[in-house]
Amino acid sequence: MTTAGPLIVQSDKSLLLEIDHPASADCRRAIAPFAELERAPEHVHTYRLTPLGLWNARAAGHDAEQVIDTLIRYSRYPVPHALLIDVADTMSRYGRLQLSNHPVHGLVLQALDEAVLEEVLRSRKITPLLGARIDATTVIVHPSERGHLKQALVKLGWPAEDVAGYVDGERHAIGLDLAQWQPRPYQTQAAEGFWHGGSGVVVLPCGAGKTIVGALAMALAQATTLILVTNTVSARQWRDELLRRTTLTADEIGEYSGARKEIRPITIATYQVMTTKRQGIYPHLEVFDTRDWGLIIYDEVHLLPAPIFRFTADIQSRRRLGLTATLVREDGRETDVFSLIGPKRYDAPWKDIEGQGYIAPADCVEVRVTLPDPDRMAYAMAEPEDRYRLASCAAEKIRLVELIAQRHADDRVLVIGQYLDQLEELGEHLSAPVVTGQTSVRERERLFASFRDGQTRVLVVSKVANFSVDLPEAGVAIQVSGTFGSRQEEAQRLGRILRPKADGRAAHFYSIVTRDTVDADFAQHRQRFLAEQGYAYRIVDADDIRTGAWEGDRGL
Repeated sequence: MTTAGPLIVQSDKSLLLEIDHPASADCRRAIAPFAELERAPEHVHTYRLTPLGLWNARAAGHDAEQVIDTLIRYSRYPVPHALLIDVADTMSRYGRLQLSNHPVHGLVLQALDEAVLEEVLRSRKITPLLGARIDATTVIVHPSERGHLKQALVKLGWPAEDVAGYVDGERHAIGLDLAQWQPRPYQTQAAEGFWHGGSGVVVLPCGAGKTIVGALAMALAQATTLILVTNTVSARQWRDELLRRTTLTADEIGEYSGARKEIRPITIATYQVMTTKRQGIYPHLEVFDTRDWGLIIYDEVHLLPAPIFRFTADIQSRRRLGLTATLVREDGRETDVFSLIGPKRYDAPWKDIEGQGYIAPADCVEVRVTLPDPDRMAYAMAEPEDRYRLASCAAEKIRLVELIAQRHADDRVLVIGQYLDQLEELGEHLSAPVVTGQTSVRERERLFASFRDGQTRVLVVSKVANFSVDLPEAGVAIQVSGTFGSRQEEAQRLGRILRPKADGRAAHFYSIVTRDTVDADFAQHRQRFLAEQGYAYRIVDADDIRTGAWEGDRGL
């Protein structure tokens, strides 16, 4: 134990990390696999130990001894003994129940601890999912209830380790075309970590090549694959990347979207069409049953819609790979990702990937504006549900966006927001095209291509560009409004500009926030995930932008 460590471990399971301590960066990396960041003000960040975080760490290969050693090593004061015991007990809960295949009875729930089985069998939510009891530690599971049982067991605090295996699915040859490219070491490690675990989630920064991890997993599976993506633009980017990286041909890859309904050995379907509801049913969910899929890939798994969750509970015999930059879900359904897709199999800290040169370094700046007195009064008198829009759409933001875009005249700039009238006004002031959900897929693809090849320098985009849009040369993002306090949206928006630049330049992320309003409150919450990854926001006043005092030594 060091008496001068950067961490204060408290009995309520909160961890306080002193950011200015010389060992804070090492400590942050060490606790990241098992601790969740709650608050990230300037000097002391607050983390919390949760059962889900500890179970994910356990599934990823971290044992209680490693976690306890990390806490003791970095703690400034003696770690409460009761907390250490609780960490060990919580992590030991994972795997004391196992789903496995019995040679005679098929799928069974087996307990390494008979008392645990007795406890869960007394739950009214568990018993309907089970069949006859074979012996003191084994009970038959209805195969169709494999996913529902895992969900229920997590809620009881006894997460089951699923070692029952998977069907191979329909075989389909998939090779890697390695003549022009080689996977990065962490991409190979991520794919192999997933394959060894059978199912689960790979967490990689935006721009780090999650699509390539998917292609590597497909090459390991050598089977028909269903890929679920956020939108049609993303579907076509997946298709192009698979054609570029693998031996697959265009005839082997189908698109299942609002525009096309193709079922092929490799089928890329959008969440939007899959969750289209007609007369109370989801007719397109039948795509899950159209082939004997050997692998199902969930792109941006943190966005998984509820109907997909429900259907995924029924297909637990299929290998499932979730890809995401952050497991944060604002709806609190992280436990469903854990139980139905699988635990976290690989997680690469953003700063580690940046240090290897695979994503661009980023300078994050929060620009604070003040509402004029008449607007402050209108804000004060507005209904609570209207205040965020009023604060987000402050007129001063338009002028600041113009100034920042002018200062980055040699770079390609994305202006990102939520409110369509605000975006249209920005487009007029910047003489820039605007991409929203109302923009046709063909026009989106044309504008994105124009931005990529440099014909368009500034592009104004709504949240349709949050995910899976490949704009590698974007070097500046200016955020004017967002989906309230969404941490994953903040991460995805920064991710739009993190592709490494050909000339090695840094990326610049600006978030323009109205002080003394809910806009500022939400901004603080939105920044939590990025703070956990080691990104610090410089805070500057709008006046500094106008005068140029903000440039400092950043070389802007």
